[in-house]
Amino acid sequence: MNATRHGYARSVAGQILVTGGTGYIGSHTVVALLEDGHDVVIVDDLSNSSERAVDAITSITGRRPVFVRADVCDAERLDAVFAAGPVDAVLHFAARKSVAESVRDPDGYERVNVGGLRTLVDTMQRHDVHRLVFSSSCTVYGEPDHVPVDEDAPLRAVNPYGETKLAGERLLGDVAAGGGWSVVLLRYFNPIGAHPSGAIGEDPHGIPDNLVPYVMQVAAGRLAHLSVYGGDYPTRDGTCIRDYLHVVDLAEGHLAALDALDRLGPGCRAFNLGTGVGTTVLEVVAAAERAVGHPIPHRVVGRRPGDAAAVWADPARAEAELGWRARRDIDTMCADHWRWQSSHPEGFTG
Repeated sequence: MNATRHGYARSVAGQILVTGGTGYIGSHTVVALLEDGHDVVIVDDLSNSSERAVDAITSITGRRPVFVRADVCDAERLDAVFAAGPVDAVLHFAARKSVAESVRDPDGYERVNVGGLRTLVDTMQRHDVHRLVFSSSCTVYGEPDHVPVDEDAPLRAVNPYGETKLAGERLLGDVAAGGGWSVVLLRYFNPIGAHPSGAIGEDPHGIPDNLVPYVMQVAAGRLAHLSVYGGDYPTRDGTCIRDYLHVVDLAEGHLAALDALDRLGPGCRAFNLGTGVGTTVLEVVAAAERAVGHPIPHRVVGRRPGDAAAVWADPARAEAELGWRARRDIDTMCADHWRWQSSHPEGFTG
């Protein structure tokens, strides 16, 4: 048994399997795991990421994770990974994650996000691995009745992506209720930023769906301007408020959850990962302008259907039970994101 940086004892007998580990959040979490002394195996099909992330992870940490190119829906390939083990625990990121795309392709989202999780759980069961941290999302709350949102808020996803995350949570709840499993569900809010080295960051394929990658591509000249959807919300500047979270803080949240699995014991527990602070769209633009050093072209247009005026997290449970809290502010998030964007203007493909 070794002590983690959180002070809790943990076993280091096996490897940590990270599905989707070359993606945005997965790659940052792999860095945190390697720096904490874990051995890591990445399984990723590279459908929305690049194998170059493995080289970047290695350059940051001085340690190279094992990489296996495989689809999480492929039971035979997963079996081979577990057979090569031993695997001590799994962090599951592999999923499709665009709300807009999920509306266009709900069946595809069901196949990957729910079917892939079911395949993973079945494989874990066969290999007697019962410790899992699940990448969930605040989308499971839909439009909340009040803010900040705590973990006891009603669960009512309003799009196919959110529905797949909610289905995954329910599947894992049922599995844990059968006994012997320790599962943590991490509902995170709006991850942005990048590793401070600038070596890894968000690398969306095509036009970004999320605010900050879009802002940074405008700043880099790849896109002409940012459309701000709605300037008449009942907020301090009329634009929507969200809880933006540095991706490194988020990665550390996954490490804290992994460390807590044995301490929390059998069962399934949900935790919000957020800052507990809401930031408006225009405040994000202003922070991005400070980071890049010049104005970012933007214009306010009509509201987008389905956007809630204000959503941010109550992260008190994560602090109390995981010993985790976000430490980085919006200026740090934007500065780190710009360091990645400016040094990789075309992402990993450039």
